[in-house]
Amino acid sequence: MEKIKVKVCQGTTCYVMGGDVVKSILDTLTEKYADKVEIVSVRCFETCHKQDSFSKAPFVYIDDEVVSSASVEKVINAIESKLSDE
Repeated sequence: MEKIKVKVCQGTTCYVMGGDVVKSILDTLTEKYADKVEIVSVRCFETCHKQDSFSKAPFVYIDDEVVSSASVEKVINAIESKLSDE
């Protein structure tokens, strides 16, 4: 099974809106999901510019699906949903 790739935006807007907290908490979950999920930081997706909505930051991509207004709970739920689909 291929790992689910979780990319957390660490661009200025996402960082200020909580992306740093999401990333740091997700890093602690690597033990639970180590063989199934890869969590990485990305400098900037520029998603807030594409969607013209800074208020929906921080952004996290789980494979190709975007999670806007990402919180730890939303991201974990999306990961677990994706794992249950496989």
